[in-house]
Amino acid sequence: MVLASFPSPPFNSFDIGPLTIHIYGITMGLAVATAWMLTVRRYERMGGDPAVAERAAFWAVVLGFTGARLAYVSTHWYRFEGDWLGVLRIWEGGIAMFGGLTAGALAAVWFVRRSGGSFPAFADAVAIGLPAAQAMGRWGNYFNQELFGTPTTVPWAVEIDPAHRPAAYADAATFHPTFLYESLWSVGTVVALLWVERRFRLRGGSLLLCYLVSYGTVRFLLELIRTDTTFRFLGLSRNGWVATGVVLGASVWLVIRQSSLFSRRSTTERDALAED
Repeated sequence: MVLASFPSPPFNSFDIGPLTIHIYGITMGLAVATAWMLTVRRYERMGGDPAVAERAAFWAVVLGFTGARLAYVSTHWYRFEGDWLGVLRIWEGGIAMFGGLTAGALAAVWFVRRSGGSFPAFADAVAIGLPAAQAMGRWGNYFNQELFGTPTTVPWAVEIDPAHRPAAYADAATFHPTFLYESLWSVGTVVALLWVERRFRLRGGSLLLCYLVSYGTVRFLLELIRTDTTFRFLGLSRNGWVATGVVLGASVWLVIRQSSLFSRRSTTERDALAED
């Protein structure tokens, strides 16, 4: 018995004259603008050239979205059989976050270093912009009625129209709003990372590793209840395994980076005492 739930929007687009405006596109645009603004401002505050950050952010967004879309299509190719132009209709949803992060990161590393900027500083700047963008962008999935979890009767369950329900759960009416879970987690990540940045002494670039640990953790948990996965191994989806690797890899890298910082600091202090 469902005691409470919230409905999905009755529309996901609207018309202005001959133009059709998709809510998903609006949320993605706002998400990109938020990440862009925060990244550039933070990079400038760290002493970097804002022009470098702007250009790096541009290529990271362009190649990041391209990588995210291609990664999604590579695992959902059957949805585009007979309609390969549908690959270009990104406003209908369908991006893979890990693919976007990989392509965007490679683009940013290449451009920042080519421009003589500091990639560790850029990484720390974007570490706040990314979760802020995710918190906003995930609401596009709400309007598209996608990326929800398994059926549930919790009071915050989301109602999904029959046309959008998976065949395995055609008779279920309410599902876990995994897009809401990730959005709220992303807000918490922003708050937590800002606190960590002020509270602890981190090496340049380590804040991005903290973000990867946070995102990888929530993605692993959400993959346990997502219903749109196309492949599972030992009960865990492809993205669940990737998330596991990201959390472990980022955690180990973070420990090594911070340990080397403390090691160098201790050596410096010993040398200073010896000179005294």
